Amino acid sequence: MRVRESRWRRVRRALLVLLAGAVAVLTLSGASAAPVPDDASDPVRAAQYWLDSSGIRQAWQTTRGAGVRIAVIDTGVGHAPELDGAVVAGTDVSGVGSSDGRTPVGATDSNHGSWVASLAAARGTAAGTGMIGVAPEAEILAISVGFGTTSSVPFATQIARAIRWAVDHGAGVINLSFTTNTLDWDQSWDDAFEYAFDHDVVVVVAAGNRGSGTTRVGAPATIPGVLTVAGVDPTGKASIEASTQGITIGVSAPSEQLLGVSADGRLVTWSGTSGAAPIVAGIAALVRSAHPELDANNVIERIIRTAHPAAAATKVPDNTYGYGLVDAAAAVSASVPTVTQNPMGSLAEWIRIYRRATAAPPSPQPTSSPVAIDPLPSADEGRTTPSPLLPTPYTLLYGTLPLIAFTVPAILGALGVTAAVRRIKLARATRTPSR
Repeated sequence: MRVRESRWRRVRRALLVLLAGAVAVLTLSGASAAPVPDDASDPVRAAQYWLDSSGIRQAWQTTRGAGVRIAVIDTGVGHAPELDGAVVAGTDVSGVGSSDGRTPVGATDSNHGSWVASLAAARGTAAGTGMIGVAPEAEILAISVGFGTTSSVPFATQIARAIRWAVDHGAGVINLSFTTNTLDWDQSWDDAFEYAFDHDVVVVVAAGNRGSGTTRVGAPATIPGVLTVAGVDPTGKASIEASTQGITIGVSAPSEQLLGVSADGRLVTWSGTSGAAPIVAGIAALVRSAHPELDANNVIERIIRTAHPAAAATKVPDNTYGYGLVDAAAAVSASVPTVTQNPMGSLAEWIRIYRRATAAPPSPQPTSSPVAIDPLPSADEGRTTPSPLLPTPYTLLYGTLPLIAFTVPAILGALGVTAAVRRIKLARATRTPSR
């Protein structure tokens, strides 16, 4: 399976490079992207302050995201006029939505998916009016999921299935505007997110909102390799209620006083990093459209390296702002050296280090074929071992005979001395004393 996937990626990359070359030829010959219909007097467009503060209008002079699909894994994408023509495919993984992902799911947050999709790629309405997304020519894949008790399908299972479906249906960018409020994630997500990374997909996630009780970044924002987005207010200051903190934050984007188109077409104002994430997902689509030769790692690299360091940041990257405030125009046009690895980390390496303790040990595999060995010769006949209590020629020669040679004369000499002493004593006892 790996071999087939690699071939597909090489073919896709070659086609994209050819397309990039064609675009370069047109640019050199004087052709340029047509301006996006944009009525500055329209109150809806005027309320979309991030189009200018984040360099999006300027980036539109180069690209509008054509040819890139953004998968919105959320509560479903409705049929609002601003989204007509944007949604090209969809599915439901909750078991309670419609097969095209267009039916809002959930009792309280059913419009959430439509708000997210409209920020990423809304088309606007007639003559440059109405809400417009960051990448108005990108395509949307609508994937409806059920949060909380909305669905009987486990949430972790829904997300894993949604990611795989998005990858299999051509997503170049995946947006996940939710948090689990926990650092760790279900192990089924390991394979799902790796599947997206292996297929060259940029995964953008929200950092989470303090206002909803999230005090620190939680999964999926803690997964290595994803581009985590924090929130700022219109002045570029970290949003106290709408953004959390953490070392995994990549960039910051507007998260307050945002607009969103509901499933029924109503325009609302809302806040949260759930809105900051699709703004960055749309910028990722702009970069992918302008630079089809770049892989996902380098798309992320361009976004974080061209971000403007926040005035209140104490370092880069910062736990509150990441690498800074996102700049779409710079991400599309600036010269950024290429990289060979994902700047937001490696999920494969994380799995190797932290999941290995629970993994079953690999079965030993033979390193070579068996070698034939000639049979050993027959063993010699056994010999009876003599008793250690019986003398041998060696003990007689080197032990017994020398002992006899020295002992016998010594005994005889001692006996002779003893006999002489006795005779002397006897002679003295029988001698008559002189008168």
